[in-house]
Amino acid sequence: MENPGLVVRGQAAPFSTALRSLINNPRYSDICFVVGQERQEVFAHRCLLACRCNFFQRLLGPGIPSPVVLSTVPAEAFLAVLEFLYTNSVKLHRYSVLEVLTAAVEYGLEELREFCPQLCLEFVVKVLDVELVCEALQVAVTFGLEPLQKRCIAFIETHSQEALRTRGFLELSATALLPVLRSDKLCVDEAELIQAARSWARVGAAVLEQPVAEVAAPVVRELRLALLAPAELSALEEQNRREPLIPVEQIVEAWKCHALRRGDAARSALCRRRRGTLPRDHHRFLDLRF
Repeated sequence: MENPGLVVRGQAAPFSTALRSLINNPRYSDICFVVGQERQEVFAHRCLLACRCNFFQRLLGPGIPSPVVLSTVPAEAFLAVLEFLYTNSVKLHRYSVLEVLTAAVEYGLEELREFCPQLCLEFVVKVLDVELVCEALQVAVTFGLEPLQKRCIAFIETHSQEALRTRGFLELSATALLPVLRSDKLCVDEAELIQAARSWARVGAAVLEQPVAEVAAPVVRELRLALLAPAELSALEEQNRREPLIPVEQIVEAWKCHALRRGDAARSALCRRRRGTLPRDHHRFLDLRF
């Protein structure tokens, strides 16, 4: 039987340190990336990236010139991905872990992708604030991270007014916004929530170059118009004529809730108040249970 030979293994730490020294080092590099909106130059090595990641193997095929522009990934997140590819480890920071997770999914880095969700959840529990919660919610919805999504929704329910005023709220997808608008526990009045939804739809309309009502269509049914007083509903109806947001039939349904003031006819999801709903005279006819 042939002697299998002796496997000699060197120490992992010096090897990892040596490879880490090559990250973003122009010396001996043969590829340059222009990364993020700041267009930061990042230097790397084709053979190492190609053998470690199928995404880069396809990207850096023959004839691909340097530099390669990657404008959608922040430079810090891209450097974290390179650190993982070069050394098989990475030091993640709470303020950038969401971007690193996004990049890991985009580049097909399964090891890093499997590790990040737990860190994201720890990030939410320990340091989540109103400026980051909607961004975290979007990541959770995009990548199916249910525990993270639940944490984000619970945080938004407690800090509703502040969260609705953030840039992250305006940048939510319709899919991510839906569970927020469906919550009975939002600590915000419906009038303010409707205005927040209008602002969200305006931003989406500008980005997508679509009418406001078309952008709002997937989520607007979750607005509880019947909670508004008649004068507020009339004002909303007039504003809706000038800038369509809500389907006319939905406003008609709200008026019906005002008209049907007895029995169970007015007790529907459209009439159920939220935790932050301000009291109005007609609420005594509606279902006041959370």
